[in-house]
Amino acid sequence: MAARATAAPAPPRPRTRRQYGVVPYRRVKDRIEILLITSRNTGRWIIPKGWPIGRKPPRDVARLEALEEAGLEGAIAKRPCGAFHYQKRLNDGAVVLCRVSVFALEVGRQRRIWPESRERKRRWFAAERAIALVREAELKALIGVLLRSLEKRSPATTGKPRPL
Repeated sequence: MAARATAAPAPPRPRTRRQYGVVPYRRVKDRIEILLITSRNTGRWIIPKGWPIGRKPPRDVARLEALEEAGLEGAIAKRPCGAFHYQKRLNDGAVVLCRVSVFALEVGRQRRIWPESRERKRRWFAAERAIALVREAELKALIGVLLRSLEKRSPATTGKPRPL
């Protein structure tokens, strides 16, 4: 009886880790601006985002990340406006795939000092410029879709957020 060749089992697919984040925006006169922050390690432009926290709802986690990472408060959407994937390097050097569910946050207040203010920069950009600055293609597309959606709605507020 001839030996039968068997295929080697496929390597396990890497588990996708969940995160929650916000696209902070404001209306200034006739345009939408997006706030981006720098990552701690590479200094590239990103949105505030973070890991799940216990049983806290995703929307509340996203709101907390906006406050901790960028000092922002405002009206957050009830449902995510989309999601994007990216590769995150962990402290131990491992790289994991993350899926970030993103909520729109209309910024009402911007703190002068916030928990990570010494670790990150934050800056408002015209929406088109923000799209050009982020690296993740899915995030670029998500901001573009959000921008078109916001442009269809009537402005709720105008001007700069009030500092605390």
